[in-house]
Amino acid sequence: MKRCFSKIKVNMTNSKTKQITVKTLIIFVIALLSFAITSGSNAQEKVRKGLITSLEDIEVTSEKLITPTKETSETVYTGSEITKKGMDIQGDQAKTSVYESLDILSGISVETPDPYGLAAEQRSVRVRGVRGFLGSMTVEGVPNWGGNPMGPREYIYDTENFESISVYKGAVPSDFGTGVGARGGAIELKPKWSDLNDKVGFTLSESTGTDSYSRTFLGFDSGKIPNINTGVSMSYSYTDADKWKGPGDLGPRNNFNMMLTQPISGNSKSSNKDAVKVWFNYNDLSQNLYKALSYQETQDLSANYKNDFNSTLTGVKNQDIYYYDYNKGDYNNLDIMSVIPITLNDSLSLSFKPYYSTEDTEILGGVTTQGGLIQKRTRDIERYGLITQLEGELMSSDLSSVIGSLGYAFESNDMTIITQNLDPLTLANKGYGMYTENDGDGIVHSPFMKLAGNIDKFDWQAGLKYFSYTDPASQGYTSAAPNYELVKAADLYREEKEYEKVLPTVGMGYNFSESLNIYTSYGKNFIRPYSYVPIITLYNTNRSTFQTAGVTLNDMFNGYNMELSDNFELGARFRSGLFEVMPAFFYSTHDNLLTTIYDPRVNLSYQQNVGEATGYGLDLETNLFVLSNLSLFFNPTWTSMTYDDNLTYQGKTLNSKDNQVVDTPEFMAKTGMIYRHDFNTNGSLEVVPMLKYIGRRYGDVEHQEEVGDFITADLNLKYSRKVKWFGSSYSKKENSNDGTTMNVALQLQNLFDEEYIASINASDDSRAGSTGYYVGSPFTTILSVSFEY
Repeated sequence: MKRCFSKIKVNMTNSKTKQITVKTLIIFVIALLSFAITSGSNAQEKVRKGLITSLEDIEVTSEKLITPTKETSETVYTGSEITKKGMDIQGDQAKTSVYESLDILSGISVETPDPYGLAAEQRSVRVRGVRGFLGSMTVEGVPNWGGNPMGPREYIYDTENFESISVYKGAVPSDFGTGVGARGGAIELKPKWSDLNDKVGFTLSESTGTDSYSRTFLGFDSGKIPNINTGVSMSYSYTDADKWKGPGDLGPRNNFNMMLTQPISGNSKSSNKDAVKVWFNYNDLSQNLYKALSYQETQDLSANYKNDFNSTLTGVKNQDIYYYDYNKGDYNNLDIMSVIPITLNDSLSLSFKPYYSTEDTEILGGVTTQGGLIQKRTRDIERYGLITQLEGELMSSDLSSVIGSLGYAFESNDMTIITQNLDPLTLANKGYGMYTENDGDGIVHSPFMKLAGNIDKFDWQAGLKYFSYTDPASQGYTSAAPNYELVKAADLYREEKEYEKVLPTVGMGYNFSESLNIYTSYGKNFIRPYSYVPIITLYNTNRSTFQTAGVTLNDMFNGYNMELSDNFELGARFRSGLFEVMPAFFYSTHDNLLTTIYDPRVNLSYQQNVGEATGYGLDLETNLFVLSNLSLFFNPTWTSMTYDDNLTYQGKTLNSKDNQVVDTPEFMAKTGMIYRHDFNTNGSLEVVPMLKYIGRRYGDVEHQEEVGDFITADLNLKYSRKVKWFGSSYSKKENSNDGTTMNVALQLQNLFDEEYIASINASDDSRAGSTGYYVGSPFTTILSVSFEY
């Protein structure tokens, strides 16, 4: 489907356009405030006429988008939870991407060149300035992660299968399943398990849009199956779209999910509480990639906005590396896990969470090495583990209580990552950039403990986690011309290495009233060493130079260590019937950052864990409930994340001290309005206009490559009503679950067709000329129809 909508061209590269964009923001905000004031005045007029007793009598029925959250064994709320409503208003892209679901939060910057949530590993996120792949993601506490790149596989889920998503941007609870690290915060996905009621549930959704976008989602909930009392929830989705620029597709994407809930009968004290849960998720995605622009190309954005990979082969090596079908990815993921709770008595419970995960991925990409090669990256990953936890109430009285938890997390991972070089003209094997064999599995051992309680209005908690990761020994191979046979090389051997750290957390809060709470927290976060492929590839490419200097690959890895951060936060939550304000001041120090250093022995630069940075700022999440059917949200962020020292490259000093970290905007804001109109007949219309502002960013450590700020506007419309379907009945009551709900939604993204740089593909220590820039998608429409029974 061709894009057939009129476009308003907006170019952010000149001051006139910036004035237009800022003017648009001002008009939008004034319109929202005028509407709110008018609505408030109308309400006051009704009070004057006696139609309602007072403004407090206005029942606020608007659903919250973000709420405070904590782990069940804690007392201090240190996280933010995105509700089902918060996920829904962000559109179809938030159904296939967890990161897109987080985009409404302050302190989080989501970057993507794709409007449909399909761009997989070309999408990135930063949490208070820290790259998201350095963070953790779990399903019900079970970690999801892989290598190359290190971090979560956030694109493998359908978010329709989650009830909510919790985010910890600073201190991470000790009993949280962080896998191999959470320096970039932690995300917990909370599944929408079967309701175990007597009603069967069914969901059918169909979406279509520009760029031949289509998505089908089928969901089924058995309710409580008679006699065996089992609940089964299943879903399947198919999603596909053309790339909005250049040749190729973003799919197909196939996802299948099944959740089983089985109550345990037996001991009367446990029969009503315990239920074994099983989670199964399979995702398969094939897609062509978007091409990044150079910084020079971004300086004439209008001329290069649709610059992408070539649609045909030319027979020239250095041109055919840019052929679209030589730049693609195939991603296959399988996850199985179970939650097995055992209630020992009224105050003590035990849980087991076994899990198993596999990843089979192959990515092709053109590189300029040796006059042009196609690099094939293969990831074959298998993980399995067990998390056990004992939790109980240690003391309880009218004024105070203490709960404690003790647990152990174990994981074994077999991770094979290979890079192979292919001839662009014949696809013949041209040897391996990296071929290694591990001597055993990587092993995680992580015992943890936590105490939490309260004394009257004072809440407190403290935790301690010990993390140990054994990185297995690895043997590398060479593959020289003409036969490119694999040959074991002594200098490519890496010794087994163990990384360990004790990680404390502490939190305190005071409840002045039901409406006002303040809290503070501290936590030490970490991430195990990562980015092995670049350093191994560099060594292989310059092997003779390293051998002459007597430097082995193992010597280079001796400079690898765990990245660490100390995170402090001071926040407050003030709530009333008409508004909610949640500010949070944060401060963090980051040590052992992976940073490029210069080695005079070989006259080359490579990464070692020696960098330091400091971050601080303010997150603010605000909701204003103007009327029962009208609410506003405003979530701004101020972030300072700077390098503590200058960096070096090839013996040259890079002036990076006190500079904002690459790709980190100092200012961001997300704002919008949710207006709902109920018709006299059975039905309602919801209107959700939203604005997002991303401030100035830089693509290199010396700030030579500046990327201007931008504003995008979105508009979502949804009409809902109860209908009779399959012989069902319906009720006109607002919260009635009887009958079938039909939803018709229209999503308009980038309403003013803004041209902007959406994503910066860079490391924290990137220098000028090494960064890739991805442009944001233009005006996009999505129409969807769904039925929920």
